[in-house]
Amino acid sequence: MNPDLPAIHQHPLAFLVGLEGVALMRAFAGEHDRAFVEARLDDVRALLDAADRLGPGCDVPPIDTREGYRHWAPRYDGPNGFWGMEEPLVRPLMERLEPGVVIDAACGTGRHTAWLVEQGHDVLAFDTSRDMLEIARAKVPGARFAEADLHALPVPDASADLVLVTLALCHVQRLGPVFAELARVLRPGGHLVVSDTRGYFVGSPLYPLVEGGDGEFGYIPNWRHATSEYLQAALPAGLAPRFCREYAGGGADDGDGGREYTAAAHDGTGGFDPAADLTFEDPDRPPNIWEMMPWVEAATRAAYAGAPALIVWDFEKE
Repeated sequence: MNPDLPAIHQHPLAFLVGLEGVALMRAFAGEHDRAFVEARLDDVRALLDAADRLGPGCDVPPIDTREGYRHWAPRYDGPNGFWGMEEPLVRPLMERLEPGVVIDAACGTGRHTAWLVEQGHDVLAFDTSRDMLEIARAKVPGARFAEADLHALPVPDASADLVLVTLALCHVQRLGPVFAELARVLRPGGHLVVSDTRGYFVGSPLYPLVEGGDGEFGYIPNWRHATSEYLQAALPAGLAPRFCREYAGGGADDGDGGREYTAAAHDGTGGFDPAADLTFEDPDRPPNIWEMMPWVEAATRAAYAGAPALIVWDFEKE
């Protein structure tokens, strides 16, 4: 457990009413009509009436990444729909580079590591999770793996042509020291490619994570970094941005490699059904948001419409 961070309280009613509230705020700003607003208010009344059926919620203690990913490792490889979005956005930034020495920092189970080896790179891959590394070693015999933290990579200065950090900086509270370390190991002219989640009140059945057979659970702390925070960390380290883009989490292709949501017009469907079966698969665990979202489909679609889910960067060391 991580005693430096507080437990969080996750209540099903709070999540559902919160989605309705975000949808209502977007309607207040002009994105939806009167019928939509009235339907959302009807939802809120029905949800409050159903509060007793939703359960009391629970407190969830924090756990660190080593402990959390130890339990996630066996199922980390999928299915994971987020990868299908992230990989086609990150890999083209690296395809134009000549084969060289690559550091896959926070490599997880080696999904990008394997691809980098296939491209002819000499890959050094690091992670803090021994369990993730064990899986990666078995999958990618052509790379070298070691346990290491983003703040202290065990390689000499200016030794890498490319550093890759994907879906990991959300676990870092302060970006400055990490970017300084990533810049240290890059050669002049080398590239740092980053992908990160945007943390727009998203959740997952894997966050919190079940710790083991005793039924205990915990959450891995995540931080949402403003776009400016990446620049404030990168520029003093001599890393110049060459590419940056945020991507929404689903919907239709916008014609330029990104994806965007289109908020559906209110058609009287997707509201909360007071007679719905609100039984959770496992009521003794923290609520699964994916299980709850369909209960308030219209509010969910409106709340998340166009919300960025991923940011991708390409920095060059000057």
